[in-house]
Amino acid sequence: MNFRIVGIALGMVAITGNALAQKPEAPKTPAALNDPAKLKEKAPETFKTRFVTSKGTFDIDVVRKESPNGADRFYNLVKNGFFNNIKFFRVVKGFVVQFGIHGDPKISKKWLDSNIQDDSVVASNIKGTLTFAKSGAPNSRSTQLFINLGDNARLDGMGFSSFGKVTKGMDVVEKLNGEYGETITQLQGEIAQGGNAYLEKNFPKLDYIKTATIVK
Repeated sequence: MNFRIVGIALGMVAITGNALAQKPEAPKTPAALNDPAKLKEKAPETFKTRFVTSKGTFDIDVVRKESPNGADRFYNLVKNGFFNNIKFFRVVKGFVVQFGIHGDPKISKKWLDSNIQDDSVVASNIKGTLTFAKSGAPNSRSTQLFINLGDNARLDGMGFSSFGKVTKGMDVVEKLNGEYGETITQLQGEIAQGGNAYLEKNFPKLDYIKTATIVK
């Protein structure tokens, strides 16, 4: 299995709350997610997405020309409910917030090797930008993404092409529970195989996405 990591250590919340409050509902999987090959709609040249999370709401504006293949994949994932009720499994202060492993192991398996072609790096990985995670292999982007929590321009030279930016609610992103740090980064295989149930058992205070939708 090829689990995505960002750069040398990158694979993927602030004030901890009641663990019970961090437990999402069981994933309700739209039928469309069972067939990745069919979700290839071209994204608009610009569009806005809204993430409602266990810590609050933030918006990400996407510019397709900055990473066309990445923007198209993100658009299709959001439009079809892929990110609903999944965890932010890696939060490293000043570095990244990472997410994108589905809470239902059956869906994770279907998308694991449904990769997209690389894009040239047009926009830098500055604070607040959205970028797909990938391995060192060519064309290895699938469903995992990260939001830069600092200026990570060094990732530009590694081929990480950002294509969106948090335009509202960056304070919410920065509040996501980072108490587990890098602990979970090397457990992506276990997360994919166990889904939300695995994370809730072993890392109960992770924050999560309630809904991710296209709003413009």
